[in-house]
Amino acid sequence: MQTRETSEEQALSASSTAPQGQDARPASRFGVEAGHASYKWWALSCTSLGMLLAATNSGTLIIALPDLERSLHTSLLALVWVILAYLIAATVLVLMAGRLSDLFGRKRAYVGGFLVFAFASLGAGFSGDATVLILWRILQGIGSAFLFANAAALVTDAFPKEELGLAMGANTMVAAIGLVLGPVLGGALVAISWHWVFWFNVPLALGGAVWGALILRELSKPDTVRGYDVLGTTTFVIGLTGLVYGVSRGGISGWNDSLVIGGLVVAAVLLPLWVAIERRSRAPMLDLDIFKDRLFAAASAASFINGLARFALMFLFVFYYQGAQGNSPIQAGIKLIPLALGMLVASPIAGIYADRHGSRALAAIGMLVSAVALAAMTTLDVHTAYWQSGLWLLVVGIGSGMFNSPNTAAMMGVVPAHRRGIAAGARTLLQNTGAVLSIAFVLAIITSAVPKSTLFAVFSGLAQGLSAEKLAPFIANMHVALWVLAGTSLIGTAVCLMRPRHESASEQAQRGVTPWEEAIVEEAMLPGLDGVPSPVATPADELSVRS
Repeated sequence: MQTRETSEEQALSASSTAPQGQDARPASRFGVEAGHASYKWWALSCTSLGMLLAATNSGTLIIALPDLERSLHTSLLALVWVILAYLIAATVLVLMAGRLSDLFGRKRAYVGGFLVFAFASLGAGFSGDATVLILWRILQGIGSAFLFANAAALVTDAFPKEELGLAMGANTMVAAIGLVLGPVLGGALVAISWHWVFWFNVPLALGGAVWGALILRELSKPDTVRGYDVLGTTTFVIGLTGLVYGVSRGGISGWNDSLVIGGLVVAAVLLPLWVAIERRSRAPMLDLDIFKDRLFAAASAASFINGLARFALMFLFVFYYQGAQGNSPIQAGIKLIPLALGMLVASPIAGIYADRHGSRALAAIGMLVSAVALAAMTTLDVHTAYWQSGLWLLVVGIGSGMFNSPNTAAMMGVVPAHRRGIAAGARTLLQNTGAVLSIAFVLAIITSAVPKSTLFAVFSGLAQGLSAEKLAPFIANMHVALWVLAGTSLIGTAVCLMRPRHESASEQAQRGVTPWEEAIVEEAMLPGLDGVPSPVATPADELSVRS
């Protein structure tokens, strides 16, 4: 009895520096207790594995699109919706996933996301046509929503505020590695069979579920406000789907097509209605109160613009390399490496710099660098040497790396601990919405005024027999799309500069305010989910905010 009491006292003592609400039980033989100094790195290994899976999956699928079109005998619109269905599901449900994690625990939600993703990937590989594949992709999107909604929140819970930039930079760096591996791996897998583009995810996702179950600890306190915004979620999914469907179909079928007009009308009615619903809901899908913080609001807007300006680029260059220039899938995958390589190099450096000097200027410069590179890409032609396109892809990657980790760290650093699940969901919602619209708008631009025979040859990767004259309409429209992306990135630069200056950890220390004390003040001033200001943190709460 004496031995048992002593053991319990030691366990409680070891967890006395851990955040309130964590599991105080001794750790299993895998990992460490939540209060241990190295726990943050164990948690980062889990979130990095999720980012690696998501990024690699994205690259492998995009490189396989021309092969999918030939194998499944599908239309161009259905092919694009293999990507868009996944993104819309992940976008719409990421806030619900964040809400569920705030209520029932981020560890459960994160591990569950891996399991759903594994099951959906297995089913997608057995798809016999595009419709079935799109349905499996929706389920994949649901799994990824739980991964995306919880990755940033788990990292923010585990790391002190002054190291958030480094942690976010590490996550972005791992995602960049996945982006490097994805296209090359996709090219190799397509050479075997397109089915393996999905099946390779299964062991990775199952491994992630096991790893997360063994080493993650619950650090957050459950939200006391219960409820789900079914009406708001339904309104948003129908409105966003209508908008994306209308825009993506418009370039192919014409803007006077009845389905195009219907989709845009549905979006015009339901998306504003969704905002009104969120303002009145007791437990909204998107808690609009978090945008009262000017830094969070401006950084969120920049995140949306970043998705809008960047996501369609890899989609565009897959068809430029495989279609216009006639490269094989593995050649195209290798040629896309500089984009991810730039992110890989820039992300950790940018995260460390932001921790020491603040993030506003760095995020703005990153947007500007990418805008310049996107504009320079308009000089590319059918027979342009690879070094030119590779150089500009590298510069865009560097700009993205300079923007992503500082902007994410700034957003998550101003959010109190018990709101991080919904804040991470809001960030992903906005970024993914930008990504969905990016592909839809670029597709509309590319397909307008390009002959259907040329489009089929380009998007099927069979354009080697076409002359430069035949490909000229595609190249011209590609240039228009790149100018639009460059202009969007310039707008993002201005938005980054509009936000308040993000004070670095060293500057907070100089004026006698530690990062976790700053977070306590912020938590006391921000309203809760029910609109009532949060109570001032107690000394016991300080440890929770610190993590």
